[in-house]
Amino acid sequence: MANGKQYDVVIIGSGLGGLLCANLLAMRGLKVCLLEKNKQFGGNLQTFSRDKQVFDTGVHYIGGLDKGQTLHQVFKYVGLMAHLKLEKMEKCFDRILIEGDRQVYAQAQGYEAFQNNLVKAFPEEREGIIAYCQKIKEVCNSFPLYNLTLKPQTAELYRGNNESAASVIASFTQNEKLQAVLAGNNLLYAGDINTTPFHVHALIVNSYIESSWKCIGGGSQIAKILVASIRKNGGEILRNMAVTSIMEEGGKVTHVLTEDGQKVEGEYFISNMHPAATLAITQSVLLKGLYKKRITGLRQSVSSFSLHIVLEKKTVPYEKCNYYFHKEGQVWQLNHYKKDNWPLGYGLYFTEDKLHPGFSATISVLTPMRYEDVSKWADTYNRVGKESSRGIAYEQFKEGRAQVLLGLIAERFPLIIKYIKSYYTSTPLTNRDYIGDAEGSMYGIQKDYHDPLQTMISPRTKIPNLFLTGQNLNLHGILGTSLSAVLTCVMLTGDEGLVDRIREA
Repeated sequence: MANGKQYDVVIIGSGLGGLLCANLLAMRGLKVCLLEKNKQFGGNLQTFSRDKQVFDTGVHYIGGLDKGQTLHQVFKYVGLMAHLKLEKMEKCFDRILIEGDRQVYAQAQGYEAFQNNLVKAFPEEREGIIAYCQKIKEVCNSFPLYNLTLKPQTAELYRGNNESAASVIASFTQNEKLQAVLAGNNLLYAGDINTTPFHVHALIVNSYIESSWKCIGGGSQIAKILVASIRKNGGEILRNMAVTSIMEEGGKVTHVLTEDGQKVEGEYFISNMHPAATLAITQSVLLKGLYKKRITGLRQSVSSFSLHIVLEKKTVPYEKCNYYFHKEGQVWQLNHYKKDNWPLGYGLYFTEDKLHPGFSATISVLTPMRYEDVSKWADTYNRVGKESSRGIAYEQFKEGRAQVLLGLIAERFPLIIKYIKSYYTSTPLTNRDYIGDAEGSMYGIQKDYHDPLQTMISPRTKIPNLFLTGQNLNLHGILGTSLSAVLTCVMLTGDEGLVDRIREA
């Protein structure tokens, strides 16, 4: 126990999944203790400061937050909607850029506007565009939890969604440019021609078409509000508490051990860590080799290289819309770059200057990078509170990659390049150290249309009182992680009415 206390539920990791589970369970009156290894709470919700500017690590925009929409209902139920500072991305949420084509293809909120924008750009493809939108809606309607109902998500459901995202999109149009536009923001789910299922594309894109929002001041406000709510409901949150062992005795987990030797006891345990990392620290004969082999053998989605740019004051106009650029013919190949053609695309996100409205304060740029590119420095470790240098060669590598990426950005955004005040970089190692996924994966386990059931993980483990939550279970992103947290709490408590209460909140 920590501080001589016995808890009803001990939660490992304060990513969004862990924070939501802690809230939902504390709201029921359960005595909750949440343990976080980092100084800052929030996992991918974390922000950081450079040159007096705040940068998001992962939450650049959120979908599905209009009244009655799925994420709105979850956030409203836990008290988030009353406090979040949001900005709606009114005219469009994403603009797609293709190398060699000066036209900008806008993706707009609401299905009518979304269709009209695309039909305007591709008038001869009207029927295919409408059919594509209809397919998105049909797939989304077939997932009960996505619509806040608890009908069983059967094996047949996933077997029926064993289609490749790339091939389904291509079935609606032979126009390769339109295919590239429809898949243009696939950086949102690490889109991969060899694995990505259409249902992942549909579930994520649909939430942004429904409504798209930016968090004013960064995504860390979500974590701060949830932390305050947990404490208000009697829960405890302990930072700088890395869990090193999950101990099972007599058929159930009795306690966890932390890096500094503390023992924390509870009745139930939830891990918001990566499932493979959870199993690696769990001491139990109940975890059979086949189960462990399956979980640890699942492929991870690609990691990323990021540029965090601080701009000179009042120089670059602010845009609510994001941009996704890719080289011609490479929209599904972003993860399969070679050393001499990296990067094959990027996502670019603006942050408004609070002191000079209408101008951008910072720009964040994200592009896929495989862990192997930085694996020679894999034995180094660097995060707040545990700082260390990875060496000159690593710094030179980062600077070299930054210059290549800046060169590509300059082709479409010369004004940004002209007015850079300073810039900072992060790599798969940065992601690994702060988020905890072994290879710094952007979105955890890579979903695979060849065998969708294989990459779906139940919140239940082989130990009756140990549960999982987070982006690795069913669907990643803010919405997917939130729904996984709801499902974890339903399974732990047996309270199926929770989903109804959230839907009707």
